[in-house]
Amino acid sequence: MSFEKERAPRVGTVKEVTSLSNPIIKDIRALSQKKHREESGTFLAEGLKLIIDALELGWTIRTLIYAKAAKGKAPVEKAAAKTVASGGLVLEVSEKVLGAITRRDNPQMVAGVFESHYRPLAEIAPQKNETYIALDRVRDPGNLGTIIRTADAAGASGIILVGETTDPFSLETVRATMGSVFALPVSRAEPKAFLDWAKKSGAEIVATHLAGSVDYRTIDYTRKPIVLLMGNEQQGLPPELAEGAGRLARIPQQGRADSLNLAVATAVMLYEARRHLLSLEEPGR
Repeated sequence: MSFEKERAPRVGTVKEVTSLSNPIIKDIRALSQKKHREESGTFLAEGLKLIIDALELGWTIRTLIYAKAAKGKAPVEKAAAKTVASGGLVLEVSEKVLGAITRRDNPQMVAGVFESHYRPLAEIAPQKNETYIALDRVRDPGNLGTIIRTADAAGASGIILVGETTDPFSLETVRATMGSVFALPVSRAEPKAFLDWAKKSGAEIVATHLAGSVDYRTIDYTRKPIVLLMGNEQQGLPPELAEGAGRLARIPQQGRADSLNLAVATAVMLYEARRHLLSLEEPGR
């Protein structure tokens, strides 16, 4: 956070805060707004497991916040020590303050402010057996969070956000990822930049489209790395993106419903694309 020097405590220290009017708390609460997340380059995550996972994966923590009731617990103390060692700020707060920060009546006992990070699209060079998910103008935080979590579970290599999308670092999205936002790289690009990258990537671009004539189950997903291109929740893929795909696929439907939820459709496509790579056997066994 970019706190004013005269009001910010020295980093690498622990500070007790009980008031909602505290300037630091106001700055953290402001992260509920996309504008403030983008200006500060930070976002809020909640839950001890998420915080520990993020620290283990090398994410930079700016501020650790924990409720007084969590003080003295070994995992919390360990996370606090890591935060202080990295030059971050540790805040011990009341449950009322933590509830206001996380916008929950019964908040989890720990939250953290992390530096946000996007993987540059130019750095992605898809390799054999890799699967990426490209999402066109995804609007719903719950959908995006669920897709990131599903992609992580299925072993995908990354998410590419195309055009104006919901913020992957909003509290609602981070919450829906159940921590997978820390494990799976997220990139973003305008449609033209994505199409230019796709042409040079060497990957098979498989898009879902109502005009698709190919059953998604009949596609050979084993020859090349795969990019699954999924359309906007309401409008589907625009013509320019659909035309840039190598294959237009469709998921067969039989009931009265005329469409699938975006997160569900993405999961169906993803698990089919990676079916030849997934096994109940644990890795290394």
